[in-house]
Amino acid sequence: MGVIDQFLNGSATALSLRQKRLEILGSNIANAATPNFKARDIDFASAYKNATSGGDLVTTASNHIGFAGQGLEPSSLYRVPVSPSLDGNTVELHIEQVQFAENATRYEATLQFLNGRIRTLRSALRGE
Repeated sequence: MGVIDQFLNGSATALSLRQKRLEILGSNIANAATPNFKARDIDFASAYKNATSGGDLVTTASNHIGFAGQGLEPSSLYRVPVSPSLDGNTVELHIEQVQFAENATRYEATLQFLNGRIRTLRSALRGE
């Protein structure tokens, strides 16, 4: 992995995971009135750790493919409802909306952080 990849990798991984979580939470909100729909979510901390850890694998030859974690497909977990619905739906709209808003804010912060790193890199390449 190159120096630039190492410099940007953590932020890019976090941004991709936050985007995936926004999709899942948006799906939960969209299906709030669907009978028997089960709300899902991902554990961001463990998904980030899995995506960024290289494990104990090393490449022993130049034509080996490096290991970059388990990828950006985090496993979805089902949310346990505080007050279950009679129709079997586990979406609690107020909780989902708070989770969505919090994740959207963190997504924006991660995006701004990544933009700052890219600006820093551009300045370094220009010799400023």
